Amino acid sequence: MNQTDWEASVEWAAVVAACLIRKDNKYLLVQEGKPNIRGLWNLPAGHVDKGEQIETAAIREVKEETGFDVELIKEIVILHEGIGKSVKHIFSANITGGKIYIDQDEIIDVKWLSFKEIEAKNTNNELRNPWVWDIIRQDHLKTI
Repeated sequence: MNQTDWEASVEWAAVVAACLIRKDNKYLLVQEGKPNIRGLWNLPAGHVDKGEQIETAAIREVKEETGFDVELIKEIVILHEGIGKSVKHIFSANITGGKIYIDQDEIIDVKWLSFKEIEAKNTNNELRNPWVWDIIRQDHLKTI
């Protein structure tokens, strides 16, 4: 099989980089502004650009969506929910600078939320994906 035929036979997946940021027992979440997910809460996240390192994309996306500069601590998990779904790389991160800035083309709001507030949003189906709750819940269990 030649390269062109092989590439046509492969199911390609987008790559997303996200950051879990916790400070003073609160988590930094963004409220999505895009039409099909408007109003849902998510970790700061976005697609990795062609040729971009995943870690660089994670740092860039946090800056673009929240205004904060971060340093990555470690990769928490890689998630892939199946064909047609993006591969998600989730990192823990600390804020190193900046201040909240909302890019109103993509984001409605940026907030520090307690575990209880996020739990309520999960109960009310206000989180973008179930994995957002899973990541936060697992992190919270480590702190108690």
